[in-house]
Amino acid sequence: MRLTVIGTGYLGATHAICMAVLGHDVLALDRDGERLAALAAGRVPVHEPGLPEMLRKALDSGRLRFTDDVAEVAAFGEVHFVCTGTPQLAGSMGADLSQVEGAVAALAPHLERPCLVVGKSTVPVGTAQRLAGLLARLAPAGAAAELAWNPEFLREGHAIEDTLRPSRLVLGVASETARAVLEAVFAPLLAAQVPCVVTDLATAELVKGAANSFLATKISFINAMAEVCEASGADVHQLAAALALDDRIGGRFLKPGLGFGGGCLPKDIRAFVHRAEELGTGRSVRFLREVDDINRRRRLRTVELVREQAGGDLRGVRVCVLGAAFKPHSDDVRDAPALEVAQRLHDEGARVVVVDPQALDNARRTHPDLEYADSALEAAAGARVVALLTEWDQFRGLDPRSLGEVVAQRAVVDARGALDPEAWRAAGWSVRALGAA
Repeated sequence: MRLTVIGTGYLGATHAICMAVLGHDVLALDRDGERLAALAAGRVPVHEPGLPEMLRKALDSGRLRFTDDVAEVAAFGEVHFVCTGTPQLAGSMGADLSQVEGAVAALAPHLERPCLVVGKSTVPVGTAQRLAGLLARLAPAGAAAELAWNPEFLREGHAIEDTLRPSRLVLGVASETARAVLEAVFAPLLAAQVPCVVTDLATAELVKGAANSFLATKISFINAMAEVCEASGADVHQLAAALALDDRIGGRFLKPGLGFGGGCLPKDIRAFVHRAEELGTGRSVRFLREVDDINRRRRLRTVELVREQAGGDLRGVRVCVLGAAFKPHSDDVRDAPALEVAQRLHDEGARVVVVDPQALDNARRTHPDLEYADSALEAAAGARVVALLTEWDQFRGLDPRSLGEVVAQRAVVDARGALDPEAWRAAGWSVRALGAA
């Protein structure tokens, strides 16, 4: 089929590449000329394992092209996927829908024949219905230009798997025609027995927000238990292990630590609450505000632990921060817990040196006040405190004895529960961790 993808950020680039690999002819649109040129030359705009190789495969097949011409996109495509961002509004918990609305408004006047416009972006419930009205008013094809919603469920670091072998497909449609078109697009996935839920537009929108809200709640729950364990002397890791044996609960994401961040979970749960309040059902999701607060408190508690390891005063103290990305296998620093902690340490007078395998360039742009190093040994040289804030395998595997030879003081804060505390203590380190007394 002839597909177009509007927006070539993380979601759009991944979707365009994978759809071409599946055998569709894909034309991807973006206004950023430099990004388009990079993609056309085989360079992806983000760090995502396996994606550069998939891009080369798609380009070599001749099934993937890029353009900045919306009229060309409208003339080419049978199905148009909208993959633009929905960041948090400045000064509000709500979502900024200007990119999604702008994409539909720009595309619609050029739609002169039957087609399907499919939203993939994460949006508040009710957005699709409003965009369907906008499409009907602006498209020359009228009702023959339909709208559907197909929310994405990408995990950074697993984007290819989550596109080609997803846990489920959700197809929000308003007609059997739209359903048939989407089933044709995803025929290889359906043939591979990927579970598929066909539903209405509003439910499809809610699935993504509800899923992220549930996941955030599970993460914050175990971190709330970590707070109780710290105060009572209990062991949160053993508590989590015991809870995980209950198959009603399960162990996935039941891991205490610094909490969640990135460009999705924090802003999505806030937008979910904001929309529920607009609908008059704010009481039903009031607990998500506490979920958000618990997550924020983990960052403040990490700063406290570093301060304690430094002797109570951070002024002039060199701190080695291991990690900048919000999670391993990513270069994404949006709402990264590691960088918020690093910045707070800096603001208290510490000399903070950050190291990360992939995210240093992005971190330098967003946090220019911090110092950066190319290796853990370089970052730790002369440090009085080492703080592990992103659980990259490179940091999990550090030799505490070798690291101990370059620091000024053997004091570590493990904010991700990624280190073996006994091994580090045996090497002469003072170890503090979230959730431990």
